[in-house]
Amino acid sequence: MNRIILSAFLLFTTLIGLAQTKPRARDLGIPLEGTPGKNNAITDVPGIEVGYKTIIEGTGKLETGKGPVRTGVTVILPKGKTPKSYAAAWFSLNGDGEMTGIPNIEDYGLGYGPIGITNTNSVGTVRDAIGEWNYKKFSEGDFIDFSFGLPIVAETWDGMLNDINGFHVKKEHVWEALDNAKAGPVQEGNVGGGTGMALYHFKGGSGTASRTFTIDGKQYTLGVFIQANFGGRSDLMISGVPVGKQIKEYKPVLHNPTRKDGSAIVIVATDAPLLPSQLKLVAKRVTHGIARTGTFSNDSSGEIFLALSTAEPKTDENETMQTWNALPKEKLNPIFRATVEATEEAIINTLVAAEDMEGINNNKFFALPHDVLQTILKKYNRYKK
Repeated sequence: MNRIILSAFLLFTTLIGLAQTKPRARDLGIPLEGTPGKNNAITDVPGIEVGYKTIIEGTGKLETGKGPVRTGVTVILPKGKTPKSYAAAWFSLNGDGEMTGIPNIEDYGLGYGPIGITNTNSVGTVRDAIGEWNYKKFSEGDFIDFSFGLPIVAETWDGMLNDINGFHVKKEHVWEALDNAKAGPVQEGNVGGGTGMALYHFKGGSGTASRTFTIDGKQYTLGVFIQANFGGRSDLMISGVPVGKQIKEYKPVLHNPTRKDGSAIVIVATDAPLLPSQLKLVAKRVTHGIARTGTFSNDSSGEIFLALSTAEPKTDENETMQTWNALPKEKLNPIFRATVEATEEAIINTLVAAEDMEGINNNKFFALPHDVLQTILKKYNRYKK
């Protein structure tokens, strides 16, 4: 028995090591601007944790309610496992999508508790599960309180690979993702809410990147996380190179070919002190980042972005006065640039990390082939190594 346990442990640690050495965009020689943080991830912003639950079950013909299942849930905890609030703002580039909790953010400029990202049909389940998790962790007694909150949950559509009408994401899956959320390196590609997604007609999913920058001698960090599920093959641009037009092979195998374009949910986080109105400006800059990769926001593709700051305002002991520190507007250009650069890289990291996946009715999306990509970059003198 001890040998079996030891073997299982060695296998687990080997898999962890492989996950940590999985190549990313910069490892492939893709030229990218800006200075990333330690992990080149949204978790480089102090206090932020990310958790996943990936659900992959079954193969073959679609049987609604049974599978195949290619889905999951992603959670981002801006203040760790606490109910603390954070300044926030949102922007909708194309509104064919969903993000809950928006009225509260629009009116008060604050979010609080975890953020969830999943498939289109599981938004309600994830919202309620986050609320219940909040209540169980942060309720202060048996009296009626508001610890459940107004959870922020967003979606993209994975119905080409996943039995999306089978409602396979359960509250226990959300709780597992929340309880296991952590700082440090972040998995990318076919994980969490991004499991069944497609991107520029390659396999899509989850991706992240970060930037560090200095304003008046003080260093700040900004991180981006994307659940990417959008775009046509011919539109794909990487570092200014029309990669999508160059790759004629690796086309999706779709036996039920009707497909709505899928959407992009982007979360931007920074430790720079910003007011909600300034965060609205940051959220808008995500648009430039995704545009650099070629998309023009197809009809039916919902692009919804949330920007937040972990810098906390100060409240007096009587809770009658709140004081905010904020950078002046004329100092925000480094933040705008960091947002654009990190968004672009997060999308490319998604493509690089994603792997071939076959789902319902044997539909299949292929990963962006690394060797082919490198050859194309060399052809255009855009290969960094």
